[in-house]
Amino acid sequence: MEGAKVEPMPENETLTAGELPRPGDVGAAFLSSDRRFALYHGDCLELMPLFEGESFDLVFADPPYFLSNGGITCHAGKMVPVNKGKWDRSLGFEGNYRFTREWLSACQRLLKPNGTIWVSGTSHIIHIVGCCLDELGYKILNDITWVKPNPPPNLSCRYFTHATETLIWAARSKKSKHRFNYPLMKRINRGRQMTSVWAIAAPRREEKAQGKHPTQKPLALLERIITAATDDGDAVLDPFSGSGTTGIAAVRLNRRYVGIEADQEYIDLSTKRYENECAMFVSPPLFREKKVTSEGLRQ
Repeated sequence: MEGAKVEPMPENETLTAGELPRPGDVGAAFLSSDRRFALYHGDCLELMPLFEGESFDLVFADPPYFLSNGGITCHAGKMVPVNKGKWDRSLGFEGNYRFTREWLSACQRLLKPNGTIWVSGTSHIIHIVGCCLDELGYKILNDITWVKPNPPPNLSCRYFTHATETLIWAARSKKSKHRFNYPLMKRINRGRQMTSVWAIAAPRREEKAQGKHPTQKPLALLERIITAATDDGDAVLDPFSGSGTTGIAAVRLNRRYVGIEADQEYIDLSTKRYENECAMFVSPPLFREKKVTSEGLRQ
């Protein structure tokens, strides 16, 4: 794998087969030298309309959950406030709904006719997501329950301990003939059909070696999603790129990646993670049977 460098996309250059979709003449904040991994700094609602329609095979979105409401949680054995940042503060029901519908509509335009979207969320937002998907004409395929081993305790003792998140998988339209790599997923699951309940641990320490994001997802989760619903060389979009986990999973699985992130701090973190991945990742193809386990794609 070649090294990486930051460079704007030349305005007069045409897109060739296998290159990444791009938002008009907007330069990438980071572009790998092989032009298969790009990060754009900005608001996804402003940048997504600039891409040509039907450009991506898969969208993974980890949007704001709108749960930073002054509550408390437990982290490393200590009571801490639930405050991810201004971007995670609720806009009220109508505001949350309008925002969700707008970005889901923009993603739908960018998906290829048979493309799919995956959206993660908790009860704070996932039901609005499901409503908007249905309203926009997506075809909901599965809702996945992601079970987190060893979740933080519920300090108020007034609720069951929150130990899951929901992932909704949906096709672009009711007519879509979506990709599902069933034989491979069955093999990963040791010869049994994989269910819609996934037990996957939180991000490992090495996944946060270059820095961390408050809502960072584990690589094993994104590797499973991308493996299940895309093919070699497909284009993946993450409109809320965060620390770049979706992109790192895409790199490992030989997919092309575009991430959009509003915070420069996380653009920098994603860049470091990509460069570290290029320096360390020298493993043979992940789909070789000896590399496949039921817990993820890499041992």
